[in-house]
Amino acid sequence: MPHTPTTLFYPPLLPSLMQPVVVSIGGSILVPKASDVDSVIDIAALLDDMSEKRKLYVVVGGGRYARTYIGFGRNLGAEERHLDRVGIEFTRLNADLLRLALADRNLPERIPKTVKGAHALGKNHDLVVMGGTVPGHTTDHVSALLAREVGAELLVNATSVDGVYTADPYKDPKARRMEHISYAKLLKLVKDAEGKAGAHVPFDPKGTRLMAELKIPLIIVDGTDLDALQQAIEGDASSGTLVN
Repeated sequence: MPHTPTTLFYPPLLPSLMQPVVVSIGGSILVPKASDVDSVIDIAALLDDMSEKRKLYVVVGGGRYARTYIGFGRNLGAEERHLDRVGIEFTRLNADLLRLALADRNLPERIPKTVKGAHALGKNHDLVVMGGTVPGHTTDHVSALLAREVGAELLVNATSVDGVYTADPYKDPKARRMEHISYAKLLKLVKDAEGKAGAHVPFDPKGTRLMAELKIPLIIVDGTDLDALQQAIEGDASSGTLVN
């Protein structure tokens, strides 16, 4: 039987009626290693181009460096709330790097610290960049809150794997990528990450619950594959996993 890709299409939108898309970018996608700035530049160029077609709200994660410091803090006995604050600082540093790479956009130097602040900036900008907000809210959860705040029609999560797998693909060679999954099934896969700072899952439990309530489609895609990321922002889930 021939393979039919799972694709989500949106009708053409006039520039004045652009429906917002929220894009959540993992910190390790943006900054894969300390000596490599090319990823930031390439992702910025893609977002700059895509924001000519759709209003984009971008939430940036903390990445591997945040997880490293969170691990140090946990080994030293820090409470989860303190570890959350460590992670939030990294997300804002990464967001500022992306802002710098978008210099031609003349974005405000101050990174929004709330989803309402990001929404307010969206009134004058077609591209808005932010990081984390408060302890207890991962950037996945922030992305979902932002999607609700701005009335987004889609949330794209650019992560380190090309979708949601039946098991951890780094540990189980038999794990297979699912082209489509319900929010209920995704929640079963990620529920063990509840309340853990720096947890590494396709999308965190709180964010998953909120997206299910909002009934906004989520596409999880490999953020290192810029073609796949562009397709996802355009509503094509064939290179990742569609969650709804």
